[in-house]
Amino acid sequence: MLGQQLNLYLIIALSLVVALILSVYPLPMDMRWWRPEFVLVVAIYWIFYMPLTVSFTFLCALGLFQDLLEGVPFGQHSLGLVIVAYICILSYQRVRNFSIFRQSAWIFVLVGIAQLTDNWVQGMAGRPLSGIQFLYPALTSALIWPICHSWLDRLTHRHRH
Repeated sequence: MLGQQLNLYLIIALSLVVALILSVYPLPMDMRWWRPEFVLVVAIYWIFYMPLTVSFTFLCALGLFQDLLEGVPFGQHSLGLVIVAYICILSYQRVRNFSIFRQSAWIFVLVGIAQLTDNWVQGMAGRPLSGIQFLYPALTSALIWPICHSWLDRLTHRHRH
């Protein structure tokens, strides 16, 4: 039992490291607005399907690390992660029973909320706001949700029984 739980935490850590790498992987300038919020999508997956495995403190620290990695104002990703995590905790029992396409729509809403908080923090830091472009990552995150969901389901299949 302890070995399975250790493997589960290792899978969670590995998936988040992959998400962090994808969040800073170089893209052409034309594509930078379209980068999905990989870390947020993976965190949402873990909250929906194993809500007691990821704490708010861990998500806050993860967000701070992502801020350092991406060079954005300190606390920007933490705020979005914690707000979205709270909404996920309130809704996970319903949402995990949705079809994958309905879940994608919910991912769009959740990532949109996180992007809104990111945009707000950017504005507070004196950086120029992006207009409606800040929602592009919400759209691409919703589009990659079925792929991410399927990949993580395969990784964790034996831990759900």
